[in-house]
Amino acid sequence: MKRLTDFIEKQSFGVCDAIGKRVGFSTSSVRLSFVYASFFTFGSPIVLYFALAFWMNARRAMRRQRSTVWDL
Repeated sequence: MKRLTDFIEKQSFGVCDAIGKRVGFSTSSVRLSFVYASFFTFGSPIVLYFALAFWMNARRAMRRQRSTVWDL
């Protein structure tokens, strides 16, 4: 089951995993909270999820592009 959830998390941008690591909660509780919030607010957290996914992807691309200050 762990391999399946890791695969799904990698394919779904890794937003819940990053939030869980940063805040100190387990990834499954962050995912579950996100799902409940999506149901109760009629899907509005999905916009936040995609915005965070875009931001994480942009930061990852910027880090790959220039790893040190001397790469200018």
